[in-house]
Amino acid sequence: MSPTENPTAKPTNTNGMDWGMRSRMERLIPGGKRCFFLAVDHGYFLGPTSKLERPGETVEPLAQYADALFVTRGVLRSAIPANIDTSIILRISGGVSVTGTLEDEALTTSVEETLRLGADSVGVSVFIGSDLEHKTLMNLADAINQYERYGIPVMAVTAVGKELEKRDTRYLAMACRIAAELGARVVKTYYSENFEQITESCPVPVVIAGGPKTDDDLEVLTFVWDGIERGAVGVNLGRNVWQHEHPVAMAKALRAVIHDNAKPGEAIEIVREAKAKA
Repeated sequence: MSPTENPTAKPTNTNGMDWGMRSRMERLIPGGKRCFFLAVDHGYFLGPTSKLERPGETVEPLAQYADALFVTRGVLRSAIPANIDTSIILRISGGVSVTGTLEDEALTTSVEETLRLGADSVGVSVFIGSDLEHKTLMNLADAINQYERYGIPVMAVTAVGKELEKRDTRYLAMACRIAAELGARVVKTYYSENFEQITESCPVPVVIAGGPKTDDDLEVLTFVWDGIERGAVGVNLGRNVWQHEHPVAMAKALRAVIHDNAKPGEAIEIVREAKAKA
């Protein structure tokens, strides 16, 4: 079964949206079907990250294969070319570092700044089940209240902080549904077993987060393909692309799975070919 035939897939429903919101959602998820978001926002809490020390140089060869970049305003201003044709999702929650309490985020970027930068969407993290759950959910609600006025979609990021064991299907389904109930237009969450239980209970499009870098390329392509088969509209990946020894080939392979319905075993040949030529 190809992703386009998947009965659990949830095309973007733009009914009832004004033109500005419809236009931005179309840029994020072309045709309301599939998307590849490239995450390069890691420095907001990690600082310099391997292969992302010079974000402009990292992004330049990859941007053409992504539908959107997930990025902070600082990196967008200082490192991303203004003539880029890729949609921009601006991270607007932060104010913490990996040395402290990751859940203690606040909104960092105003609507005016987002409009001035020309972003199509914004992203806010929520930490459901943490001691700061209420604060992060109110960050999301406040952002939605502000950005909906201007037709800018808000993407909720169901973060788990340092507690990676929380990545089970029941927890992620709850987190996604709560984010959607608050008004998020898109939800980013981690892949898990029985992923359709997450997508079927979330009334807005779901994109899959990548998590830590893995050396198994086929594993990455497989969980992306399986997640789409089970109803995801696409991915929001970073380290498994730009920390790869052949990042352009990996970006091409992911795009083949997402937009061209390639099977993992077919897409992996793009990466293998690049390795053979190296």
